[in-house]
Amino acid sequence: MHPLSPALHGAKSLVVVIAGLSWSTLSRVGFGWFAALVAVFVLGATVLSVISWWNTGYHVVGRELRVHEGLLWRRTRAIPLERLQAVEVVRPLLAQLTGLAELRLEVVGGGKTEAPLAYLSVAEATALRHRLLAVAGRAPEAAPTAAGVPPAAAPAGRRLHHVRNRDLLVSQLLTPQAFLLPFGLAFVVAQFVSEGSWSFIAVASTLTAMAGVLLQPVRRVLDDWSFRLDRDGGTLRVRNGLLETRVQTVPLHRVQTVGVTWPLLWRMKGWLRLRLEVAGYSGAEPDDRNRPDRLLPVGDAPTGELVVAEVLPGVRLGALPATLPPRRARWLRPLSRARVGAGLDEQVFVARSGLLTRRLTLVPYARIQSVRVTQGPAQRRLRLATVHADTAGGSGAAALDRDLGEAWELAAELTARAHAARRSGRGRPG
Repeated sequence: MHPLSPALHGAKSLVVVIAGLSWSTLSRVGFGWFAALVAVFVLGATVLSVISWWNTGYHVVGRELRVHEGLLWRRTRAIPLERLQAVEVVRPLLAQLTGLAELRLEVVGGGKTEAPLAYLSVAEATALRHRLLAVAGRAPEAAPTAAGVPPAAAPAGRRLHHVRNRDLLVSQLLTPQAFLLPFGLAFVVAQFVSEGSWSFIAVASTLTAMAGVLLQPVRRVLDDWSFRLDRDGGTLRVRNGLLETRVQTVPLHRVQTVGVTWPLLWRMKGWLRLRLEVAGYSGAEPDDRNRPDRLLPVGDAPTGELVVAEVLPGVRLGALPATLPPRRARWLRPLSRARVGAGLDEQVFVARSGLLTRRLTLVPYARIQSVRVTQGPAQRRLRLATVHADTAGGSGAAALDRDLGEAWELAAELTARAHAARRSGRGRPG
């Protein structure tokens, strides 16, 4: 690892130590003893980081990446590169300030991101990423990137789209949290004025509630800042992030579904959002930013058409078939029946839903793992059923409240098309 790695691990430990000691400790022991405690803990964490750095390393042996670590108890992890799904170059804020990067590996069937190599120089991380992907067969063999060449010199592929940061900011202002925040703030201020009380606890709780409401939009802006989408052979390359920059690789042959969302307030600007479901990535990953599900954080209809056509060749987003459930389904969906539908395109199974936030899910036939027909008590009385097309990624898509006879016919047709697509290799993206 890079010699500055212990310093970065020690800096992270400093934040944890200060947060753990809390202000109650400061009030009891005084500032001098508090500073001494912090110094002792940070020194100890730094010493441990140095020892860990000295005894941690990696090497590539054949088609395996071996990561060894530990002083008293030596541990070596061998990662078969044929199971390697993707390698991400991640740069947290401290790493950006010191010119370093972290390499994270995604392995098929893994419960979480494997063997993070923290920290390497940006050039070394980029070169190692290309080498691992080449050995794993996820990227075409090419001359390895020289250690002194910055990542900008590596092949960037074909640019598909670059989201403007202005659009990203406006899109998060057009969310229920941001839109309703001024009304909530006005209500709280009116309460304070009418009661004539401005206690510290009341003000602090109000500010805490406001911060909690705004946390999700702010996080999306920070995560998707400078979002770029490139096509490099049979993979998509996603670059995004402000405080923590990421470079993620999405193999097109593992795309299970494409989800399209039209939030209520976005529709006045004609905007939409695209998400992916990718096989081999754990849904139990504690940090959802590690899952490469971002395809387009915000964009207009032509951009959505372009991106969907790259992921699912031959699919036209604006010309997908979808029929409504029968009229008796209005007893179950009195308001949203007109927004629920399903259809069979030549390439994909189409399912749509949602009233305020409209959603469309596209499932290539070759990605369908199983087909289910389910009925609830109310559906049985109305002779309705729901058809589920399950994928390896987990969620799949569902045709809601179809006529019972139509549901069984749809299930049989989906099964036949899935078998035919797998036999012929049709539906493979890229």
